[in-house]
Amino acid sequence: MGSEDNWDLIIKPRYKWYQIDLASIWRYKDLIGLLVRRDFVAVYKQTIFGPIWYFIQPVLTSLTFAFIFGGIAKISTDGVPPILFYFAGITIWTYFSDCFTRTSSTFVSNAGVFGKVYFPRLIVPLSVLISTLYKFFMQFAIFMGLWVYFLSTSNKIHPQFAYMWLLPILILMMAGMGLGFGVLVSSLTTKYRDLTFLVGFGVQLLMWASCVVLPLSTMSPKVRTLMLLNPFTSIIETFRFIFLGSGHLLSLWLVYGFSFMILVLFISIIIFSRVEKTFMDTV
Repeated sequence: MGSEDNWDLIIKPRYKWYQIDLASIWRYKDLIGLLVRRDFVAVYKQTIFGPIWYFIQPVLTSLTFAFIFGGIAKISTDGVPPILFYFAGITIWTYFSDCFTRTSSTFVSNAGVFGKVYFPRLIVPLSVLISTLYKFFMQFAIFMGLWVYFLSTSNKIHPQFAYMWLLPILILMMAGMGLGFGVLVSSLTTKYRDLTFLVGFGVQLLMWASCVVLPLSTMSPKVRTLMLLNPFTSIIETFRFIFLGSGHLLSLWLVYGFSFMILVLFISIIIFSRVEKTFMDTV
């Protein structure tokens, strides 16, 4: 056993601040599949409705928004049926919020596993990204059902089929920012546990600042510019523009949002790589 050639696997510390071992992550792809299955089964285990909650939550939230903001407050939805307007924003926003909140506890909630067995730590947040994608597609299927119904029974929505190719990019941007912010917060919570109390509250505040409820058309030019500085606003507005014909296609702001996502991922990878080496001593 004197030579390294006698070992099947050699685990060495990484010295480059930016290094992510993609080959190692690929070797553990089966583990990603197991974690995705675990997440899907465990979340609603021993519940009465099970995965039906995937559908109940966005529907009830959309109905509540439609009743309060559309029915009582009479806030404009750009001529789009309120239930469809709010469901569109909630569908794309929920994917980000789920990715963010669940990956933000990666180190703390998995400390026991990380301390016993080796595997690339990024596998856990990546599995969350995939499992929440299943939930997104389920909720998107409900949205499409509503969309087809209103498309065939009214003339209030005007989908822009020529821009449907942007949908995968919008999903990628939400996934990237959910992963980036989640990994960043997860890395910082190994030393600063206070951040765990701010995540849920912060996501709620961010939702109100992302045009999930209020369309940009109801805002003054100054407020509209401030809202667009939030990279999620252009994603939600573009999603509504594609499927409902409301809002605007904000090309420059989408580029800004995509650049913001790359920056967040870059910073989170740097911090994650540094914390990964020593987090067991502080968690």
